[in-house]
Amino acid sequence: MNKRILIIDDEVSIRETLAGVLEDEGFSSIATSSAEEGLDLLESTNIDLVLLDIWLGDSMDGMTALEKIRERYTMPVIMISGHGTIETAVQATRKHAFDFSEKPLSYDKIILAITNALGMHARAAARFV
Repeated sequence: MNKRILIIDDEVSIRETLAGVLEDEGFSSIATSSAEEGLDLLESTNIDLVLLDIWLGDSMDGMTALEKIRERYTMPVIMISGHGTIETAVQATRKHAFDFSEKPLSYDKIILAITNALGMHARAAARFV
């Protein structure tokens, strides 16, 4: 079964490119431009991992969305940003983001982060079965 990844990013080119890369790697993806729509999708769709941009234009920001995701879900979240700083990355990991990637994205690095996050999540879940 393909793992389903939710991409939340306000840049169309990032969403489309990530979706293509994920499909090439055997994942399925759903993409949206706003945190609010992403949170709605989490309610109605089985998602295995979230790729979440920190700055989302007029939408709720990614850090707030990360907090809301953590309140209700256990799936890994990887933060992405074109405006990242070490402070922002530390803040994201303190809020339990699995990883932090800067734009422009290295697609090899993002696939490695996704693979690692899904593997660790599966091992953690197996301990509770």
